[in-house]
Amino acid sequence: MPAWSSSWQLPDQIADVLPSEARHIEELRRLFLDTARSYGYELVMPPLLEHLESLLTGTGEALDLQTFKLVDQLSGRTLGLRADTTPQVARIDAHLLNRPGVARLCYCGPVLHTRAERPHATREPLQFGAEIYGHAGLEADLETQLLALDCLKAAGVSGLLVDMADVRIVTSLLAGTALHPHMLAQIHAALAAKDASELASLTTSLQDAISPAARDGLKALLQLYGDDKVLDEAEKVLPALPGIQDAIRNLRWLASQVGDDVRVSFDLADLSGYAYYSGPRFAMYGQGAELVRGGRYDEVGAVFGRNRPAAGFSLDLKELVSVLPPPALRAAICAPWGGDAALRAAIVRLRAAGETVACVLPGHEHEVNEFDCDRELVLSAGQWVVQPRN
Repeated sequence: MPAWSSSWQLPDQIADVLPSEARHIEELRRLFLDTARSYGYELVMPPLLEHLESLLTGTGEALDLQTFKLVDQLSGRTLGLRADTTPQVARIDAHLLNRPGVARLCYCGPVLHTRAERPHATREPLQFGAEIYGHAGLEADLETQLLALDCLKAAGVSGLLVDMADVRIVTSLLAGTALHPHMLAQIHAALAAKDASELASLTTSLQDAISPAARDGLKALLQLYGDDKVLDEAEKVLPALPGIQDAIRNLRWLASQVGDDVRVSFDLADLSGYAYYSGPRFAMYGQGAELVRGGRYDEVGAVFGRNRPAAGFSLDLKELVSVLPPPALRAAICAPWGGDAALRAAIVRLRAAGETVACVLPGHEHEVNEFDCDRELVLSAGQWVVQPRN
């Protein structure tokens, strides 16, 4: 096979972004950063790679397996290409800012995954996210949800649904049990998959470690998904443990605050990211796809020596753009190519006023591109003026 036939091919699930999609992504990036700024969030730009031990500190095995590793030619130490930005932002909050009160931080940049999170997804997401540190109350949880919703609404996402859960429900049911992490992971997986037979098998084999009340509670979780009636049912069938009661009360309050134009559902057995979150968590759906993940992760800064409250969310701009209709072509002004000083001055003035002016090079008068040249710059009565294009 000739070398040229494969030299241009990219790795699996890595792709170039072409003009129309790239413009859409960039417009959303600016829109989301401006929306976050309107809430008081400050932009940070963590590096794409760090020493591996810093990048993976406290994040668990899942993120380790998602992280590309390489050797630094200067120091000989192993580096990692970030697979998630949140740990980096927690490091910035803990070590570089070190503010005593609330810190609101946002970011937008690429992350790399060794494997795509779902079929047909990219291994190079463009991750936008926002984090709020320093406030333990539900106000912070709600603020991150409202910010995420405002971003999606501004992007034109329709049919918004917020699905909520709280990891403390399962944590409370299993409190005091000495389970091996592998066995705990199997229980979490059975709950997430709604696999009643697997869950029954696991809890039966652990009947000496898990109380009958806890086994019944875990079994009940498999049916606790749907609308707000789920919370009423949960109060009836789950043990009246403080952690569970607090979680249900918090979910009920959050659901009442997100707005009447948004549907809310609950899945109390959903443990997506259970090793990461410490309280309420949420996923947002629109256009028939899951678009946002977020929640409370109070332990995220502990490994950096500053264990303080934290909540936030993230989304992939590339994935979001893939489910939205493409934007209309951007209006532009066509101008002739020439060295006339008055012509060039007119073009400069138009561009300074925010217009897109595309100079038509000789011989290319009928070519089309990403711009809709609905007007043209013409010479009329000795003056260069803009007029509608026929």
